[in-house]
Amino acid sequence: MTQSQAWLLIVVGLILAGLLYLLQPVLTPFLVGIGIAYLADPFADRLEARGWPRSMATLMVFLVLILLLIGLFLGIYPLLIKQIQTLVQMLPSIEIWFNATLLPWLQSNLGLDVKSMKLDLVTEGLAAEWKQTGGVISRVVKYATESSMGLISTLGSVAMVPVVAFYMLRDFDLVTERIKMLLPLSIQPQVNAWAIESNEVLAAFMRGQLLVMLSLGAIYALGLHLVGLNYALLIGVLAGLASVVPYLGFVVGIAAALIISVFQFDNYLPLVMVLVVFSVGQIVESFVLTPLLVGDRIGLHPVAVIFAILAGGQLFGFMGVLLALPIAAVIMVLLRHLHKGYINSDLYGQQDIE
Repeated sequence: MTQSQAWLLIVVGLILAGLLYLLQPVLTPFLVGIGIAYLADPFADRLEARGWPRSMATLMVFLVLILLLIGLFLGIYPLLIKQIQTLVQMLPSIEIWFNATLLPWLQSNLGLDVKSMKLDLVTEGLAAEWKQTGGVISRVVKYATESSMGLISTLGSVAMVPVVAFYMLRDFDLVTERIKMLLPLSIQPQVNAWAIESNEVLAAFMRGQLLVMLSLGAIYALGLHLVGLNYALLIGVLAGLASVVPYLGFVVGIAAALIISVFQFDNYLPLVMVLVVFSVGQIVESFVLTPLLVGDRIGLHPVAVIFAILAGGQLFGFMGVLLALPIAAVIMVLLRHLHKGYINSDLYGQQDIE
């Protein structure tokens, strides 16, 4: 790669980053649609390899995804709503315990100023929101439909996701090939090698991490249900979703489960069983799920994952959170090649080191 070609790639990258920053309010549905297409592309490729036309393969994959989402929604949504409503009914008891027991203990043993830490309007506001079924959803709908433009924008964003996903999935190979043809011929082999390696990393991480999140959510929900915890499904879903950040799902899940256990049970055995459930989940994740589904080729340290998500959210909001881990994975691939080039350079002082 010549110096002019390197500068060309840098300039193009900076222009794309600037466009992403300027257009971030309208890019979210496109990014979600492209992400769905990327995750579903291997399934469409397998059907295409068996003789299916690409359009038919895309349509079949979409039908399966839609049926899975509908089944998941109909099966889990009513249970989640019911558990959230019953949880809200416990908030006054939690508030009393927090104000009358926990805060005095913190003040007497740790010397903390607890005057500003009391719960009052928080639980009252939450209870008011969930007094009726779907209270939060009603507020979201009301906020989105306060004006005709807000309604059009909301519906348009939601409708764009499946449209973008369908056409990107149908033309995924064509789009990637055209992007490749835009590159200078002299650097196509090198960039293509980087792209293949980046794709392997992204595929391993995104698909693998999604399966890890689903598996952990199911393990936690089932384990807490066997313990007899009232809000097992809700806690399992929250812990599974939070598992996108290393150990955050474990912390969020076990904290919520222990708090609920304190109010639900009269003895310490269920608390011990809750600890056992999350310990088993953590062991299964560390020694089975992550090595089997994600692998060790990614090279993303847990601290790097946390920093990427926080930095992406700070710079680009929700869109930045969506892009944080994929971009971080690609950057890690490029940094590995940069490190190899540095080791083999005169600047480092040695040659031909693999």
